[in-house]
Amino acid sequence: MPDHAIEIENLTKIYAGDKKTAPKKALDDVSLAIPNGSIFGLLGPNGAGKSTLINIMAGLVMKSSGRVKIWETDIDDNMRQAKASIGIVPQEINYDPFFTPKNLLDIQGGMYGVPKPERRTAELLDLVGLTDKADAYTRSLSGGMRRRLMVAKAMVHRPPILVLDEPTAGVDVELRQSLWRNVRALNKSGVTILLTTHYLEEAEEMCDQIAIINHGKIVANESKSKLLSHIDSKGICFVLDKDITDIPKHLSAYQVEKMGKNVLKITYSPSEHFVGEFIEILQTSGYGITDIKTDDADLEDVFLQLTGS
Repeated sequence: MPDHAIEIENLTKIYAGDKKTAPKKALDDVSLAIPNGSIFGLLGPNGAGKSTLINIMAGLVMKSSGRVKIWETDIDDNMRQAKASIGIVPQEINYDPFFTPKNLLDIQGGMYGVPKPERRTAELLDLVGLTDKADAYTRSLSGGMRRRLMVAKAMVHRPPILVLDEPTAGVDVELRQSLWRNVRALNKSGVTILLTTHYLEEAEEMCDQIAIINHGKIVANESKSKLLSHIDSKGICFVLDKDITDIPKHLSAYQVEKMGKNVLKITYSPSEHFVGEFIEILQTSGYGITDIKTDDADLEDVFLQLTGS
C-alpha cells in the first residue's frame, strides 16, 4: 500500500477569459500529499479552489499544468484506473426520484463493472443506515438520507479513497452526527477520507491533518495540533470572590476585560507569560479566586488569521 493516497505536485489551473473577463487562475502551484488512512481536511473560503481541485481528480476539469497521482496512478497515464481508486460525494445531491436506493446502488455497481455476485448493496445500505429504506423511492427520503445514499453510491466499487465535498451542507445536527459516525467507520476500515467543509468545528473534531487554501494557493498544510499551536494566544477567565471595583494596576500591562461584576478575562501569550503571574497579582490585590476557565485558540482563529477573512 502506498504511503500517500493522493499526491499533487505543482498543480495549476487557469480558466481562459473572454472579451469581458480576464483569465482566472483557480489553482496556483498547489502541492499536497495526503497520507494513506488519514482523514484529511481541505478548508478555504468560497472560490478558493477546493471544488476545482476535486473536479480535476474526478476527471471533470482539465488541469493546466502539474501532476496528480491517485493511489500511485498518474491521471495523465491512466485516468480510468485513477478514477477507479476514488469515490466522490459532490456538494449537489443527484438522484433519480423513480428508483429505490437498492436499485441505484445496483446500477452504480454495474456502471463501475462490478459483477453481480460481488456487489454489496445490502452491506452499503446498512453502513449508511438505510436498510429500512432499501425499497422506498428516493423521492421519499429526507435530505440527510439522500446525502447518506450519495456516500453509499461513491463506495460501490470499493475505492480506497473517499472524497466528501461539503457533505453536511444543509443537514441538521442529528443527521450530521450520524453521517460522521459512518465516515469514521469507513476510515477505521482503511478508507482514506478527503473532506472539504465550511464547518470549522467539524474539521477540528474529525481531521488528522488540515490544509487551508486561499486564492488558489495552499497557505497551510500541517497536522491539526501543529496548526492550532501557531496561534500563540490564550484567554483565561478568573471568577473572583467579590465584585471588582478597579482592575489591579499591575494588570494594566496585559489585555484585560471585565466580563461581569466579579469576572476578569485576561488574554495573553503562553510563550511569554504564566498563569501564576496573574494569580499572584489578583491575590496581592485582595481578591480570592473561586474558579478559573480557559479559552484556547481553535481552528476558526487559525483560519481567519491565515485567510484574512
